[in-house]
Amino acid sequence: MFTDRDLKQLVIPLLLEQLLLMTVGIADTVVVSYAGEAAVSGVSLVNSFNTVLIYLFTALASGGAVVISQYIGRKSTDKAGEASSQLLLISAVSSVVLSVLTLLFGRPLLTLLFGNVERPVMDACVTYLRISAYSYPAVAVYDAGAALYRSVGKTSTPMKISAAANGINIVGNVIGVFVFHAGVAGVAYPSLISRAFAAAVITKYCFSDRTAVRYRLKWVLRWNADLMKRVLGIAVPNGVENGVHQLVKVALSSLAALFGTYQIAANGVAQSIWSLASIAGLAMGPAFTTVIGQCMGSGDTDSADFYFKKLMKITLVLSGMWNGLIFALTPLLMCFYAISPETKHLVIWMVLVNNLFNSISYPFAGPLGNGLRAAGDVRYTMIVSIVLTVAVRLLVSTVLSLYLNMGVMGIAWGMGVDLTIRGVLFHCRYRSRKWTSFQVI
Repeated sequence: MFTDRDLKQLVIPLLLEQLLLMTVGIADTVVVSYAGEAAVSGVSLVNSFNTVLIYLFTALASGGAVVISQYIGRKSTDKAGEASSQLLLISAVSSVVLSVLTLLFGRPLLTLLFGNVERPVMDACVTYLRISAYSYPAVAVYDAGAALYRSVGKTSTPMKISAAANGINIVGNVIGVFVFHAGVAGVAYPSLISRAFAAAVITKYCFSDRTAVRYRLKWVLRWNADLMKRVLGIAVPNGVENGVHQLVKVALSSLAALFGTYQIAANGVAQSIWSLASIAGLAMGPAFTTVIGQCMGSGDTDSADFYFKKLMKITLVLSGMWNGLIFALTPLLMCFYAISPETKHLVIWMVLVNNLFNSISYPFAGPLGNGLRAAGDVRYTMIVSIVLTVAVRLLVSTVLSLYLNMGVMGIAWGMGVDLTIRGVLFHCRYRSRKWTSFQVI
């Protein structure tokens, strides 16, 4: 069903898009670091919370992508278009609700999560969260549109939109911090503007006739209970899984806040570089969803098995090469951060630990899991992920950080242990072939 050329045209734009998307967070962190370590600490702490909500939108988009891909595999383009329209509806409604709740209860929540941080850090957190909340609907709407284009294999369109949006964001960051001296707000508003731009453009494309599968206003404005059930049947378990995962990350950020401003800053910078290092694995996730989803939609489990193996080989090679490159560039990247030598030294060690696990364990824990979900095996992946996130990542990180006095390095090791166990369990699940017995549509 997919030639080598098809896979190349699918994967390369996904890689470039992930690279462009990651530069948003990195640009924010680099530029805001020139406003002081309190500012960069505030941005990093709020980003850990923002990621919880953003991953919920990603989970919705992933659920929609599975259903859309399977309908495309079955050659039901109208059903695929209706499913994508329903995805836009639920994404817009849910994101507006979460945006309003964040604006209403953001400060008490930040106090609960990060109450022990210094006053300048908390002030930065409040400012960044308030502005970020306005962008949640844009993030959700963009994810819905990108899910449609990725499902039909046209991954170059989201990539080009991301390129333009990132250009807007980076230029805005420089103007906000160095021209207007707006500090945290100077990087928050450009992110809002760039996300709104991306959402508007992708939505316009999805309503056009560029693809056989597209939005229609009559489908967007009408609640289809059957299709919504199918989308949410994938999205809700995935959302619960991602939500727990990101809440634990927030808890670990709260844990990092106990070790002082320099370790908070090191954790924030390291996470930005970790995000860059994860690009290969993250890019392959949607590739698994599209390819395995279309194979399973057509009822061809043998082809699905073939592409599971082929895509895993590609993922392992890409992840190894990419993580090695990012670690080699880390000392150079440190030159762009206005942080102390002690903080830079800690960042390099954290990146080393992360990239080792990210190149070996994450291809099985991440992209392979996407393939299982695309086949409809969502309950198993959800249970395994939730249990390991809480019982391994949170517990091991806490023990290493607090009781063995490893500080934020303990968080890096805890994450690696979680990814390794998860990868082993997902690989065993794939080998069992139980994923062939599920039916999404």
